[in-house]
Amino acid sequence: MNAVKNKVQLIGHLGQDPEIKVVADDKKVAHLNVATNETYRNAKGEKVTETQWHSVIAWAKLADIAEKFLVKGSEIVIEGKLVNRNYTDKQGIKRYVTEIQANELLILTKK
Repeated sequence: MNAVKNKVQLIGHLGQDPEIKVVADDKKVAHLNVATNETYRNAKGEKVTETQWHSVIAWAKLADIAEKFLVKGSEIVIEGKLVNRNYTDKQGIKRYVTEIQANELLILTKK
């Protein structure tokens, strides 16, 4: 059961092209914005679609794959874990971020 303590699986679409950066020690990281949609019927019987946006980070080989093959609108499957971090912005305000750190990436969109 240890493997499922912090596990996230998403199927969604990219809201923009991946943002690729090279950080310390020449490590490559890709920042992805992934949208997931949930559709249901409200009390009036009307179809309602809610979109949730998720911040995903992918390192090393997954960042290479994202850079080469992903574009805005690509449908992907992400498996990873939730990570929390904080930083101080340019105005000196401490900010908190929750992201999904991808361990696996599967591209569903056909070329």
